[in-house]
Amino acid sequence: MTKADLVTEISEKTGLEKVEVQATVESFMAMVKKSLSEGENVYLRGFGSFIVKKRAEKTGRNISKNTTIIIPAHNIPAFKPAKTFIEKVKTNVKV
Repeated sequence: MTKADLVTEISEKTGLEKVEVQATVESFMAMVKKSLSEGENVYLRGFGSFIVKKRAEKTGRNISKNTTIIIPAHNIPAFKPAKTFIEKVKTNVKV
């Protein structure tokens, strides 16, 4: 599902205009990005958490030059789904 599909689905279910829904979705994503960039996690009960994970410094290899490089410690954004979300996905998967 793409962002456009999401906007269309929400628009059909709520009866709101697509433009309004798209502005809301864009605002939500902007707020999540802003919060994470400031080091604040975003918690959505029953859905999951957008969190900042810290990656430790590590040694990597540049294969083409056959040298080692140091990759500095850094933060990355991550999503951790809620337990109810995980269970819903597990029970609906068709193998």
